[in-house]
Amino acid sequence: MSHPEPSQPVLVTKASAIKPSGGQTEGMIRSNAIVDKCDGICATSMLAKPHTASAIHHHGEQDTVVYAVKGRGTVVSEGGSKRVDLEPGDYALIPAFMEHQEVNDGDEDVVWTIVRSGRIPDVVNLTGWNGEPTKA
Repeated sequence: MSHPEPSQPVLVTKASAIKPSGGQTEGMIRSNAIVDKCDGICATSMLAKPHTASAIHHHGEQDTVVYAVKGRGTVVSEGGSKRVDLEPGDYALIPAFMEHQEVNDGDEDVVWTIVRSGRIPDVVNLTGWNGEPTKA
């Protein structure tokens, strides 16, 4: 059975090449792994230091899949009323436009791998729950 030719070769980003990038929140280190390489998907990592929380935000039209690699972290949503804990090996789906916050209440680092349905990650920080976008 024939199929179309691939649009590009296999791309590998070595761990040693991944550096902090994009918008940062105190204590949270976001790093692009595979970004702006193909239509419809990108991959990043997030390291949350102990006792930190991201700004309340959403990812615009992008759906987000989170894979918990290390530590125990929490996704807070629904106006701050819902908390979902993620442990290593867990996955979470954060739908497009879902306001949420990543929280590390623990004493160890939390590491998540993040895949989004866009070429470049879209992060819209807000002034609070149901708030206005902050100025960059």
